[in-house]
Amino acid sequence: MNREDRCQQPTENLLVIPPLPPVDLMYLASIAEMSGCEAKIADYSLGGDFKQDLLDFKPDYIVANIATPTFKSDMKALKEAKDILPQVKIIVKGALFLTYNTNAIYENQFLDYVIIGEAELTLKDILDNVPDDEIPGICYKSNMQGVKNKPRRFNENLDALPFPARHLVDNNLYRRPDNGKVQAVIKVSRGCPFHCFFCLATPVSGIKVRMRSVENIILEIKECIEKYNIKNFLFWSDIFDIDKYWTMELCKKIIDEKLNIVWSANTRADTVSQEMADLMYKSGCRLMSIGVESGSQMILDKIGKRITPDTVRNAVKILKKAKIKIYNYFVIGLPWETEETVEETIKFAIELDSDFISFYTATPLPGTRFYDYAVKEKLFDLTTSYRSAYYYPVVRTHSLSKEKVFELHKQAIKRFYLRPAFILRTLFRLRSFSEFKNYFKAGINLLLRK
Repeated sequence: MNREDRCQQPTENLLVIPPLPPVDLMYLASIAEMSGCEAKIADYSLGGDFKQDLLDFKPDYIVANIATPTFKSDMKALKEAKDILPQVKIIVKGALFLTYNTNAIYENQFLDYVIIGEAELTLKDILDNVPDDEIPGICYKSNMQGVKNKPRRFNENLDALPFPARHLVDNNLYRRPDNGKVQAVIKVSRGCPFHCFFCLATPVSGIKVRMRSVENIILEIKECIEKYNIKNFLFWSDIFDIDKYWTMELCKKIIDEKLNIVWSANTRADTVSQEMADLMYKSGCRLMSIGVESGSQMILDKIGKRITPDTVRNAVKILKKAKIKIYNYFVIGLPWETEETVEETIKFAIELDSDFISFYTATPLPGTRFYDYAVKEKLFDLTTSYRSAYYYPVVRTHSLSKEKVFELHKQAIKRFYLRPAFILRTLFRLRSFSEFKNYFKAGINLLLRK
């Protein structure tokens, strides 16, 4: 389970989504250490014994990053923790709490604090014993009720945050899905001005893009290389290259410092340029992901994407010319989806012929405009579950059942990946036995999926 607020993804059923390190918790662990605490991080989605860790470590605080798909099991585990250690203070964060906050406290009395929004400075206030009623951005208990304080402003100085506590995780668990090499996630900016219908980026991180300085990012890259021997990076952002000058300065600095790294990031179809793409490749960029979402202009307009298929075609052309691999994202099952619009999307995906692709089923996470719309239009039903988010549909569309959306979703994946030309091209590009094993495993999973 990847629990970063914008992308709450169960990775089991998603073909090319690897487990990512819990960077949010790594930041919070660094904050805890700054406040004089001893910290421990555990990613139980990859194994471990929660109860034994509680007994061995005996924490004063538990900080949990809660995801919507695992909310019930998360709450069950935290309640058990309170039963085992009655004095422990339980703090939770997650995008879900943008909307579910005072009720979360009231309905789950074992919770002590709910953090709403960016968590680092809020956690510092809690650990530094600032009075509860003076801490912005929290809900807490008072007389068995949930009290919600004023919101905390977004942190404008991301350079002031400590680097994530990579010394507290097993970095070897987090590897690229293609070549199996250890990969670090570096969060380079926060915020997105576009506020797409289905996306949590703007509600979680704000409409203003707040970028770390190039110098600060370079220092974190160097720490990863020198301390952890990591040379593969995912530059995480809500929108990476919105500022052309900043992007090119980062690339130039990576080149000037002779860091010799390989990195990937995301782009909007309308922000990439040939000059920028060529420089990105020179600095080590080997993969860019594009949120295409749909091949239907009608769907793109409905979700406020503000692009056209031709915009995407141009971006793909630029990246291919720069020799950067492309990972396109599509969403199937938005409220206005029909069999015809799904067919448009599948054909468009095949036409673009990118190196990797993900077809997600549309998932209305609380906090998005999509969620509000789905509630209003009664697109949920009694069997609604987020447990297999992005894979099995959470809602129907206005004209398609959840079962039909799922069927079309599976067809889309197989029609893209099982093309003979795609398979031959992929085999031709393999450079190691490790890559072959990873692609072979993905292929078997694709053929066996039901």
